[in-house]
Amino acid sequence: MRTTPPPDVVDLVGVTVSFPRRDEPVLTDLTLRLSPGEQVVILGASGSGKSTLVHTITGVVPHTVHAELAGEVTVAGTTTEETTVVERSRHLGMVAQDPSSSVCLPVVEQELALPLENHAVEPAAIDGRIGAALQAAGAAHLRTRATAALSGGESQRVALAAALVTEPDVLLLDEPTSMLDPDGVAAVREALGRAVETYRPAVMLVEHRLDEWAGGAGTTGLPGRALALDETGRVIADGPTDVVLRDCARDLHAAGCWLPLDAELQALTGADGGLAHPENVAYLDSLVTSPGPRLVNDVPTRQSCAGPDVSPHGANRAPAGAHGDASAGAPGVPLLAARDLAVARPSPRRRRKDPRPPALLTGVDLEVHAREVVAILGANGVGKSTLLLTLAGLLPPRSGTVDGPRPGMVFQNAEHQFVANTVRGEIAHGLTTGTDEDTDRIVERQLRRHRLTHLADQNPFRLSGGEKRRLSLAAMLAHDRPVLLADEPTLGLDRRDTIATAATLREVAGSGGAVVLVSHDLRTVAGLATRVVLLGPGGLLADGTTAEVLGDETALARAGLRLPALVSWLVSHHPHRLRTVLTRLDDAVPRREQPMTPSVRR
Repeated sequence: MRTTPPPDVVDLVGVTVSFPRRDEPVLTDLTLRLSPGEQVVILGASGSGKSTLVHTITGVVPHTVHAELAGEVTVAGTTTEETTVVERSRHLGMVAQDPSSSVCLPVVEQELALPLENHAVEPAAIDGRIGAALQAAGAAHLRTRATAALSGGESQRVALAAALVTEPDVLLLDEPTSMLDPDGVAAVREALGRAVETYRPAVMLVEHRLDEWAGGAGTTGLPGRALALDETGRVIADGPTDVVLRDCARDLHAAGCWLPLDAELQALTGADGGLAHPENVAYLDSLVTSPGPRLVNDVPTRQSCAGPDVSPHGANRAPAGAHGDASAGAPGVPLLAARDLAVARPSPRRRRKDPRPPALLTGVDLEVHAREVVAILGANGVGKSTLLLTLAGLLPPRSGTVDGPRPGMVFQNAEHQFVANTVRGEIAHGLTTGTDEDTDRIVERQLRRHRLTHLADQNPFRLSGGEKRRLSLAAMLAHDRPVLLADEPTLGLDRRDTIATAATLREVAGSGGAVVLVSHDLRTVAGLATRVVLLGPGGLLADGTTAEVLGDETALARAGLRLPALVSWLVSHHPHRLRTVLTRLDDAVPRREQPMTPSVRR
């Protein structure tokens, strides 16, 4: 007896989305159908319309965000025209790029109780549902925490739990792992698997960190279906993920998309099997001493700027003053110095008995010298962002001192920086030296440098996540500061924009400044940082060259970090040429967009 398949829970037909003051649509003639329990990963470069696609399904486009919507969008049997955002939300669970933007209540368990109460769930069932959702998201220990005291990664876990708690028909995940450590990424992936098995929602995943999401399973660790968009918002491929990645790997790589390692290596060499294939290993080995063999996709590579991985630093937890200028070979006067520093988050609730929150980190001694790129690594919640904010002078130290000129700061949440109503105005804000012509020249340079010229008159808050990230960096680099502090500077960026951002940070250090960055993107850290400071519960676990710290398995385990497969392989085989190999892999991504042609149709 034949059974009738369940109706599609998401049905988009011929959808085109256009925004005011943009010459071209963000999405063009897009058709997508999802049935209950089906999972799809959306592939595409920054600005290709991935987040707009999510907002179109929720109804935020066009009901809340002013945009022109053509075509038909049906979710759970109702069209956008006849359904408000609030009504549609009863069928949806959503994890946004910025999870803090959806937080309403002061305590985590209250945050999860609210949607259950809105769905009229029996009071007796609420407690169990909250516990199950938090457990699934790896956030059970956060149940009684104040939402204002959560780190970025902790907020993402709570946001996932809040999305799962109502057992939605459709689960939308927009960069759900962007702020998570490796354990957090694994927890979200496992939670999603359990949710699909238990509740059978249709799942749409927008994710740049495909390699981390896939884990050791490679391409098979991704959702079974993939839909790829080009930079005009058109569908270029829709089908089984392994087929899309196999047939479109070269096009996606050329367009600047992050790919799982096995797909990236296939795009470069034509060989399947990732690091298990001798041809791929030979290719990586060749990058140690030369730019590498001719690429199978015949895309000319850029001239590599990677030199020898030279660093002046010594053993882990080097004494103060031991970290100097790689070029000069002498320590010199630090641009920024912390002495016996203790840092703490501001308390959301001041208590009479203890008005001061407990310290996250204590005894931190840190010197930053000219020409250094220092990466601060550690698990979610350990205090990385709090340390950066304290170094920036935006939080007072619990104890100890910070000496040196006030640094520039790029925030984890780009919107926290925005004060103007246009991209051009945001970059110009605060530029007080020189003439108007000087200001215009600086602004135009930053617009070009960060691929923002075509967005100059747009409202910063209407940009995509990746575009906001580029703007936040452009606006800060318009000012002359000796030290730049950057909190997750590549968050939400595709491969090409990550490469451009890393090059910009490298330029800051190369021109005599210094960069201190916090990041969970360990591949970018390995290719960019001259030095790594590893944090664990309470304080510093290690401080040394990038190869030294990333090669210290004991310290990494104590910090709760795991290296991506490529970085782990390079640390084992070419520890002193990490930056050389990774930079030359980046050089294989064309600077200019390459045309992408349809390859696979569902």
